[in-house]
Amino acid sequence: MAGHGAPDVEPVDCHDLRVVVIAASWHTEVMDGLLAGAQRAFDDHKVEAPVVVRVPGTFELPVAAATLAPSYDVIVALGVVIRGGTPHFEYVCNAATDGLTRVSIDAHVPVGFGVLTCDTEQQALDRAGLDGSSEDKGYEAAAAALQTAQLLRRHRRHV
Repeated sequence: MAGHGAPDVEPVDCHDLRVVVIAASWHTEVMDGLLAGAQRAFDDHKVEAPVVVRVPGTFELPVAAATLAPSYDVIVALGVVIRGGTPHFEYVCNAATDGLTRVSIDAHVPVGFGVLTCDTEQQALDRAGLDGSSEDKGYEAAAAALQTAQLLRRHRRHV
């Protein structure tokens, strides 16, 4: 079962962090669930005014993240890629993963990775944080990025 063994982490106060969510536009129902989950995490962590930017698809997440990284303390990238009958799935998944990792490392900005890479639409719906979903990957991605930003902030003060 995916999600088994996830840490039980208490929300921290992130009211002073500048946060942007970059969300793909494909698969509206799944994306609406991921965005709602991220917003629940922001509410729990007291994020006051997260900015939401929509891009056409998951492939465009890294370039948007790279462009916006200098202006924000936290980036949450949300997207979904559902396997089809061609290698397109692997190309998009690899490009998004590698690109978002590069942005995070190069810009020193936590990037919450909320990109679902699923074999079926039902798997995506099960992870989207919707009523009846078994997981809430939008919440998890946002919470992880916020927690990481606070951790880095604490350690940067002591360096």
